[in-house]
Amino acid sequence: MKVVKVSKVPATDASGRLFTGPVTRQSVLAGGQSRQFVVNQVNFAKGVRNKFHVHTDDQVLIVTSGKGVCATENEEVTVFPGDVILFPAGERHRHGATPNSDFSHLFITGPNNKTTQIEE
Repeated sequence: MKVVKVSKVPATDASGRLFTGPVTRQSVLAGGQSRQFVVNQVNFAKGVRNKFHVHTDDQVLIVTSGKGVCATENEEVTVFPGDVILFPAGERHRHGATPNSDFSHLFITGPNNKTTQIEE
């Protein structure tokens, strides 16, 4: 058994061209810790989101704090702590913080997942 306290996992800057502003990432389970999946927490500043993208594997989000928005090309949903979201592999989507709230979520995906940014 392995117990990870997310509050003790260091946050590193994960900002980049996929995001509209500053984000940090905490690697909860990665690398050799699991052969089945990767778990990270992503922390968005107010109003920051990622751009439309797709994954080669399914992606599960578990909202841990704040108020966020998850969207596909066809719908947009406001999400709150405790909500669980599934984006099937290949589905164009984005997610991030609302304008007035920071937002954090765990994401779970396969260890060989590839992300392709759609929106510039």
